[in-house]
Amino acid sequence: MERSIALIAVFAALIAALGLMPTLMLASGVPISAQSLGVMLCGTVLGSKRGGLAALLFVALVALGLPLLAGGRGGLGAFASPTVGFIVGFPIAAFATGFVMEQTRRMPIAVAAGVASAIGGIVVLYIFGVAGFMMVLNKGLGETLAILGVYIPGDIIKVVLAGLITAGLARARPASVLSRA
Repeated sequence: MERSIALIAVFAALIAALGLMPTLMLASGVPISAQSLGVMLCGTVLGSKRGGLAALLFVALVALGLPLLAGGRGGLGAFASPTVGFIVGFPIAAFATGFVMEQTRRMPIAVAAGVASAIGGIVVLYIFGVAGFMMVLNKGLGETLAILGVYIPGDIIKVVLAGLITAGLARARPASVLSRA
């Protein structure tokens, strides 16, 4: 139990730390950051439940006002920004990534982590991100997809990184990849 709580806290901190990396704010109001890589790793390493809880803890800390989002943003105002869908989608995306990872035990870990990250960290996260963007900025689906499509190449790089990092962790410390335990 204590180990799970500690890992959830560590991975919430990982998502926060990835927000400290230099970010690029585009005109859309959605920054290019590495935080979605942290969400992917929550699922691929911790599994669905712990990964979802780690991302949920991160979102709760942001809601409490901690400036943990890319660019040092935090507080309830972040939930009125164009990124609201992505923020709210973090726990669901981490859960979905972990769920897919747990269902693909027969695949090599790097491939499974890549597939899980693509499904949870891109498809699921973008469902929420696109919906939030459309609601906050009153944009249509086509216009929103055109604006947010710029982020997909970077997210594909994050999928590859999540696969490689998870596979490397599994080689170094197999018991630490809880999504495969």
